[in-house]
Amino acid sequence: MAFQCQRDCYMQEFDSCVVSCVPAELKLENNGRKEKLTGFNVKLKDTILFPEGGGQPDDHGTIGGVPVLRVLRQGPDAVHFVSSALEEGQEVHIKLDWERRFDHMQQHSGQHLITALADTMFGYKTTSWDLGRQRSSIELDTATVKPGEMEALETAVNEKIRAHVPVTVNLLSIDDPAVEKVRSRGLPDDHAGPIRIIDIEGVDANMCCGTHVSNLSHLQVIKILGTEKGKKNKTNLIFIAGNRVLKYAEKSYNIEKSLTVLLKTGADEHVDAVDKLQKTVKRLQKSNLTILREMAVLIAQNFKSKPDRGHFFSLHNKDGDNEFMNIVANEIGFQDTLIFMTVGDEKGAGLFLIAGPENIVTEVGPRVSELLQGKGAGKAGRYQGKANSLVKRAEVEALLKERSYKCTAGDE
Repeated sequence: MAFQCQRDCYMQEFDSCVVSCVPAELKLENNGRKEKLTGFNVKLKDTILFPEGGGQPDDHGTIGGVPVLRVLRQGPDAVHFVSSALEEGQEVHIKLDWERRFDHMQQHSGQHLITALADTMFGYKTTSWDLGRQRSSIELDTATVKPGEMEALETAVNEKIRAHVPVTVNLLSIDDPAVEKVRSRGLPDDHAGPIRIIDIEGVDANMCCGTHVSNLSHLQVIKILGTEKGKKNKTNLIFIAGNRVLKYAEKSYNIEKSLTVLLKTGADEHVDAVDKLQKTVKRLQKSNLTILREMAVLIAQNFKSKPDRGHFFSLHNKDGDNEFMNIVANEIGFQDTLIFMTVGDEKGAGLFLIAGPENIVTEVGPRVSELLQGKGAGKAGRYQGKANSLVKRAEVEALLKERSYKCTAGDE
């Protein structure tokens, strides 16, 4: 079965009828967090909202004013997930998120064009592709591409765009001999009905369920950003098409303007300027590390030189690191001294170290980790880890100081 979105990819509003509406759950991932939504799966008599398939994401839109959060294909049906129930038999008005749809059409038709010409020009077959949110990739069945091939391919695809080549949709029966001549990666196991062929006149005929432009001129332009090493003996071609190229150019220009202000150089000198800055930073970091190590030794020596130093040492240094803390601890010696050190933001996250008599460190380590909302581990008289909050540092210091006094009194 072909949906209305496949018969007319440019239709943005449509009236249909609710065939069924059943309670359902939808699992989503939002900023890396998994969510489970309760709602309803709705089937319509027909739809202009494309269900995910053929490497193309689903459409967004509304049914009777209710937002559609997901559209999936189940056999011959499109299933729309909505948050509010709709009545069976109800006549509904469907509105399509056209900006999202047209973007998908440009990327998908662009993929067909690149795939066809990469094959005819260089013999590189497409084994898979991915329509990403910002850029798309085509997996080519080749371990490497030769210098100049991608530039030649980009020139060729844009020549086809400027030539206003028509793109048509043909429906063929599954036993039609013409089906054997088209490009295909196979049909889904649950496919039913005629075979849908996307024909780019004189360029390519490809079996596909997705939505496509009606003329290559609607792609506007294709930019091949480059290639990346893919799976074994594969190469990923990265591209953007249509409005994404305009957005990419705008974003790149704004970044260029900002870098010009920050680096105080023209765009042609940006790379050299950043390279010089990186070398300077690396040199300063090395110098800073040397100073930090020397300071750690001096801090330890200063503590040891005090006749009334006692058996407890505490220090916080905003700019230190694990190496800094361990140098101080080693220089002081922690066989008979309880050492507590932290580095980082006093009211934020940081690192901590406890060193001292093994029995004391083993006892208080987990409690310190808990107070600093962190996680740590220890052995041989050391317990160190990451603190998510150093706000209770003073409380930890008081706890350890009291514990060291009790130990000293017990020894005496």
